[in-house]
Amino acid sequence: MIEVYGITNCNTVKKAVVWLKEHSLPYRFHDYKKEGITEGKMDAWCHYFGWENLVNKAGTTWKKLPDDVKATIVNQPSAIQLMLNQNSVIKRPVIEAGKKLLIRFNEEEYKILLPKK
Repeated sequence: MIEVYGITNCNTVKKAVVWLKEHSLPYRFHDYKKEGITEGKMDAWCHYFGWENLVNKAGTTWKKLPDDVKATIVNQPSAIQLMLNQNSVIKRPVIEAGKKLLIRFNEEEYKILLPKK
């Protein structure tokens, strides 16, 4: 089963979900605004992607943070704390498909890495 992590009002998440539906790939949606996200999950994703790739510095949540808070995000532990406290700052979606992990919506990666129906 494919697990899609994100928030419902994100356009990138919506694109990913539409793509999965169009390709008849079953998935479960995990809204981390409603269901939360664990520190263990964040740690695993950071080890896989690198914390720098998970923090969405182009997004509104990051841009609204005070500069003194942004200046404290210098390593994986500080990034994880931020993402646990402000989960909208996590790039999305994060897709787990077995041992495969994907971040953001990239149709070419999805075609190659996600299971075929």
